[in-house]
Amino acid sequence: MSHKRIPKRKAAIAVGGAVALGAAAILLPNANASQDASGGAAAAPKTLRATDASDLSARLAGLLGDAFAGSYYDGDKRRLVVNVVPGGDDNAIARAEEAGATVREVDNSMAELAEGERTLKTEATIPGTSWAVDPRTNKILVTADSTVTGGKWDRLESTVRDLGPGMATVKKSEGTFRTFASGGDAIFSGGARCSLGFNVTAGDGAPAFLTAGHCAVAADEWADAQNGPPIATVDQAVFPGEGDFALVRYDDPATEPPSDVDVGGRTVQITGAAEATVGQEVFRMGSTTGLADGRVLGLNATVNYPEGTVTGLIQTDVCAEPGDSGGSMFTRDGLAIGLTSGGSGDCTVGGETFFQPVTTALAAVGATLGEAGAGAGAGDRAEGEDTGADGAGGVDAGAGTGDRAGEAGGGGADRGDGTGHGAGRDAEGTEDGMGDDGLTETH
Repeated sequence: MSHKRIPKRKAAIAVGGAVALGAAAILLPNANASQDASGGAAAAPKTLRATDASDLSARLAGLLGDAFAGSYYDGDKRRLVVNVVPGGDDNAIARAEEAGATVREVDNSMAELAEGERTLKTEATIPGTSWAVDPRTNKILVTADSTVTGGKWDRLESTVRDLGPGMATVKKSEGTFRTFASGGDAIFSGGARCSLGFNVTAGDGAPAFLTAGHCAVAADEWADAQNGPPIATVDQAVFPGEGDFALVRYDDPATEPPSDVDVGGRTVQITGAAEATVGQEVFRMGSTTGLADGRVLGLNATVNYPEGTVTGLIQTDVCAEPGDSGGSMFTRDGLAIGLTSGGSGDCTVGGETFFQPVTTALAAVGATLGEAGAGAGAGDRAEGEDTGADGAGGVDAGAGTGDRAGEAGGGGADRGDGTGHGAGRDAEGTEDGMGDDGLTETH
């Protein structure tokens, strides 16, 4: 069941920052979506930025109708791959190719995959399981954590088998699915610690921020220091159910929170929000593990946490640990994508991590990113900014160990069986060799 909470009433926190982390290098590449060298009308396939690929996919879904069977972004080739089932309109398919997509024929339609997901919901809603359509395989990817054993595992396998051949695959995860409650910039409430996601403007113009819903249903008032005075109060929260997000209002209406993500001494300006695309490169900030990167694996994922089922999430291979809940997921050019929800594994062995889409959360709570009216819509971004899928520069997630801000904070309300001890891909580095494009130094 979803929970909703209502308001009360101080200082701005830099979004998604982490204390005691080395600086992360972020460069804004300078390549726009390329045009065909010939300048002709039908240069297919075209190289695209990930956000442009997402926009194109949405348009082609309407064009192709029932023949559309999902899409994904090939980051290596910078191309949008669109799945179609046999029997579609040949003219529409040709137009999709002319628009720049790579079109491939697959077996399973979106309707068939959706029916498979409904069957899983009815027959196999087991704590410790998740599922999402993987357009790269044209199958439903079902994941079971280490708690799914014995009769529960047999039930899951039987349900997947009954879906029919070629409809779904089952993957075993070594960890356990849990929400990652405990540090972006850390926020505290009693013994609980979570992460601030993105600063926003509430519908009435008041300053606020987004974080994970499972944090907000646990406590009403939040501080920016452990045992410090409250600076913000929960206004709305959803968890479990149709999402994992919350709007938390700053108690001081004069607060002017920054529209950026602190990645350790440097900041990434957040210019808008965008929908995720399968295959897209993304970055996550959290106070336990700092900066980490990876790719989107699935959309509209269902996760069966011990606390209940959550739907509509983004599935990724980005690592996270307890304390990272609510933290920012964003693109290298400053588009807000998600809020850390939970998953399995850690930043030593890896695992799956699920994120609440920011666009959905903004729409639900009636808020906008940044100062009133700035960065409000999905896909909005500063004119001339490049998504930079060409791999030149970008957010460098580092390769060292980076100190854990969360450990200095004294733990928190970890939801799960402990915290991994490796630094994973925490940001570490020096000023030397860092790109300055798009960065603001923080003090």
